[in-house]
Amino acid sequence: MDNQKINWYPGHMAKARRQIAEQIKKADLILEICDARMPFSSRNPDLNRMIGFRKRLLILNKSDLANDTVNRRWLNWFQNQGTDAVLLSTLRMNRKELLDRIEKSTREITEKALLRGMKKTIRAMVIGVPNVGKSTMINRLRGDSIAQTGDRPGVTRASQVIRVTPYLELLDTPGLLWPRLDDQDAARRLCYIGTIKDETVDLYGLTAALLEELKILAPQALIERYHLKDLSGDGPQVMESICRGRGWLLKGGEADLERCCNVVLDEFRGGKIGRISLEEPKNNSRNELNQTDHEKAGDRNDRPDGESPTAD
Repeated sequence: MDNQKINWYPGHMAKARRQIAEQIKKADLILEICDARMPFSSRNPDLNRMIGFRKRLLILNKSDLANDTVNRRWLNWFQNQGTDAVLLSTLRMNRKELLDRIEKSTREITEKALLRGMKKTIRAMVIGVPNVGKSTMINRLRGDSIAQTGDRPGVTRASQVIRVTPYLELLDTPGLLWPRLDDQDAARRLCYIGTIKDETVDLYGLTAALLEELKILAPQALIERYHLKDLSGDGPQVMESICRGRGWLLKGGEADLERCCNVVLDEFRGGKIGRISLEEPKNNSRNELNQTDHEKAGDRNDRPDGESPTAD
């Protein structure tokens, strides 16, 4: 995995970026969704620049898969940075609570409209990288499955307006990455959660790298989930141990490493290994937002049209 440059920016993302840049001007509120397990790596610096100073509610989704203590630290950290943020589990989300937060974020807009004798319909744009749960959140807010969902990136290819209440409509947008993933640590973590298509990366190297991180972050959970005696050895050696602990063997007793890759990645993505946070807040003061490496790389690679497409 160390020798493989991870990059995935299919042609439809270049088109989507141009559309979002135009549509964002008409949005009253930006609902930016990231993965609570890795809020730094799962936020697109291109989107951050497009949002600028517009009103935003940052949604740390899949919080039920992340460490609860770290979740609270993230909320405090974003609050100290002046960013309105909320934890969300789309599978067990409180619809009324999220609608109330949206109403609170746009109260100034609606009150100004009322002073002019108008009942304002709020348009909130839902943005984020692929596979962080944008469409699932929209469906649960609306109460049906109007937005197409899937456990793979790239399901939503075009923007669509969805009315949630008589005075709230959501603009569902395609998941968007940035043209060059210069921060390969962030790119690798995006692969862990399925933001980047599995078909484009070396799953053996990816799984080995994930296990190396889990050895540090959640050693006991790893031992218990895969019936391991210990965690000696590097990532590939742990994969061998997992295969033997689970009985995933081919003819001749050879470890079924392909099955190991598929199961470990699926189980991490689904939270079956445990509630694990891959990233924690940095110790920054309120006025010193410490950009991650991939945000700085995004600054260097910014283009007027944001386009550096590869074949879809």
